[in-house]
Amino acid sequence: MNSVTNVFKNRANRRSFLKRGLTAAGAAAAGAQLLADGGSDGGQLNQGDAAILRFHAALEILETDFWEQYNELGGVQDKELPGGSGSPVYTAALTNLDSDMAQYIHDNTEDEFTHQNFLNAYLASKGIQSVSLEPFRTLPGSTATGSSGKMRLTNLMQLTLDTSWYTRYRSRNQNPDLDPNFKFPQAVAGLATGEWTAIPRTDADLTPTAHIQAIANTAAFHFATVEQGGSSLYPQHAQRATSSEVLRILLSIGPTETSHFQTWHDKAGNAVATPLAPLTDPTNGLVFPDLNSPPFGGENFQTNLIMPEPCPFLSTSLPACSIIRPTATAKAASGALAFLTAMGLFKGQSAAFFNLMGALAAAADAAQRGMGG
Repeated sequence: MNSVTNVFKNRANRRSFLKRGLTAAGAAAAGAQLLADGGSDGGQLNQGDAAILRFHAALEILETDFWEQYNELGGVQDKELPGGSGSPVYTAALTNLDSDMAQYIHDNTEDEFTHQNFLNAYLASKGIQSVSLEPFRTLPGSTATGSSGKMRLTNLMQLTLDTSWYTRYRSRNQNPDLDPNFKFPQAVAGLATGEWTAIPRTDADLTPTAHIQAIANTAAFHFATVEQGGSSLYPQHAQRATSSEVLRILLSIGPTETSHFQTWHDKAGNAVATPLAPLTDPTNGLVFPDLNSPPFGGENFQTNLIMPEPCPFLSTSLPACSIIRPTATAKAASGALAFLTAMGLFKGQSAAFFNLMGALAAAADAAQRGMGG
């Protein structure tokens, strides 16, 4: 977190890093490659549009990395997504949430691969250097049977999950765009403290049954926690795009992320409803409560309310509206990066990784509609 914050606060350091290292890490060269013709769709991208797409390409690479880990152990391994051989016990625990979980994980993983590949190819087609994070593939992943064992960009074994999105999407009175200081209740309070694994770290995690089920439940909440962020980030940046083609890209990929969120919102609800809940992990005390029973229950916690409830939008003087939330654009990229960092997704990454991601986020946050070179 400090590394990310320092990049945002220290302009001199950011300029220095951009000059020294962005090209080596696969970022765009500073200067002429990012300059624009004013945003026409036929020519090069302007600086703001390039920065937005570069940040999204980096995030999609990171998403692809952690979804691939899930697919290797709990998804469908086939010619579309080779690598890994599956963990039958972990897959069975995920199947307790929905019989189609393995297929959903496979399809979400494939989607993220297409997003990263398309965005990088599009950037290259406009003369902008594509994004690569391969120098940072240094984190060890799971050694449980079924994992490919290759090095990773992301860490799924020390997660701290903010599950307040669960009640935010049910609230009829609050919208973080209008009251950013309002604290929405957590769905699973235990996930917001400590560090929890969402995949079996070794084969020792496959027993006892309640333990591996808690790991699968953690994965279900992690799926939705990440995808709700994508649901917001694409419309946030669409409001800052200049090129109609870039706008089309953001408005076309964004709804796919929302589709993912809707799916995982439903599966997370299954983890905190009967017959699976309440559940306590006997190895560490993590509790998944039954959100349909006291002291929970009601519209803020009812597990089958997976569509956004109407809430205030733009102004409290206007009628409530069912919307994606939040969609305010200020510091959208740096906020998303800070959120993922606080989650523990990048635990173990180098200072150079945080500097690069911070620089990409800062450039995206500086984008304005109509911004020239």
